[in-house]
Amino acid sequence: MSTKDWLEKDYYKALGVDKKTPTADIKKAYRKLARELHPDKNPDNAKAEARFKEVSEAYDVLSDDAKRREYDEQRELFAGGAYRGGFPGAGGSAGPGGGSFDVSDLFGNNGGGAGNLGDLFGGLFGGAGATGGGAGRQRPATPARGQDVNAQLSLGFEEAVRGATLPLQLSGPGACQTCHGSGAKPGTAPSQCPQCGGSGYVSRNQGAFGFSEPCRDCQGTGRVIDSPCPDCRGTGATNQTRTITVRVPAGIRDGSKLRVAGKGMPGSRGGPAGDLFVTVNVGPHPIFGRKGDDLTLTVPVSFAEATLGATLRVPTLDSTVALKLAPGTASGRTLRVRGRGVSTKSGSGDLLVTVEVAVPTSLTDAERAALTAYAELATEDPRPQISAVLAARATPAAANSAANSGANSSANSADGFTGAES
Repeated sequence: MSTKDWLEKDYYKALGVDKKTPTADIKKAYRKLARELHPDKNPDNAKAEARFKEVSEAYDVLSDDAKRREYDEQRELFAGGAYRGGFPGAGGSAGPGGGSFDVSDLFGNNGGGAGNLGDLFGGLFGGAGATGGGAGRQRPATPARGQDVNAQLSLGFEEAVRGATLPLQLSGPGACQTCHGSGAKPGTAPSQCPQCGGSGYVSRNQGAFGFSEPCRDCQGTGRVIDSPCPDCRGTGATNQTRTITVRVPAGIRDGSKLRVAGKGMPGSRGGPAGDLFVTVNVGPHPIFGRKGDDLTLTVPVSFAEATLGATLRVPTLDSTVALKLAPGTASGRTLRVRGRGVSTKSGSGDLLVTVEVAVPTSLTDAERAALTAYAELATEDPRPQISAVLAARATPAAANSAANSGANSSANSADGFTGAES
């Protein structure tokens, strides 16, 4: 049994007891549950079968004082953080010098624990199957699907808008090229495990009861390798660097995830490979932005262009368009150029051009003189609403009201208003 099982499964909860329950009471709880859940009493009931398997596995550990003590110690160590760096058999990514392990490889995707339930409690219920030293009626280990792989792919702004086909380099375990994943030396082949007869399970007795467990000689695979492959040392996999071609559809957005079927980890025992999931990271563009399927662009214009109007040459992602700016265009106004955004299966977005009036930071003497002359000639008030409020406050009635208000609020002068009033 793997460390993973011991750490993840609560055997006390499975039997409905607690950590302080004596062994004799654990045995009583087990027998009661076993009679209720036995497959002979629950034919074609997958839920009861799974529960029966869980109860049997829990009893196997908690009824043995040595196993129970080790189980308690392992869980206490894990709770205290002793395994935070990872432990063999925990699944997930392989660390340096180690390999990944999938518990489904051990049990052949048939579930863990007691194996074929016909061998469990055969003597107690009579007619459920013998409990000899062989594998009984166990099914052989079945092909297992490989694990999925996650990867990141960076691409440019224009590649995301237009679509692209890009190479993605991956490093990790792959099927050994020497033995083609069999684990056996070329010219040889794995043989049937003599201990379990190729089933991957062996039966053993526990007092009056018998149950099955994964074969330790073949690690539950049902086969043994007499002459291991010199390159993979019998594992069937080696660390490899491979290049996958990823087709990125036009209009993909930053953070989107692509699925490439069959490009994940190789399967075991002839099972299919997992899938590759690629998260897309889109880089920024020097001048364009994106809002859904629309492209955005900010175009600075001069005071004269905004006031008098102008025809502007504006870049799109592919070409250039002429944009007519009406006289009196305010800063911040957005103009729409239809069909010049992001093209997707559902259609094309637009190009949104935002006008921004640029204020000159340095003037020549002639420019300053011209602007001064304009300011003296200009009659239009750029702030009519504010001017109206100020004008209303300048009337005698408003002045008296303001004076009274000032006297009533003098006690609040310490609040910190430091602006000058005219």
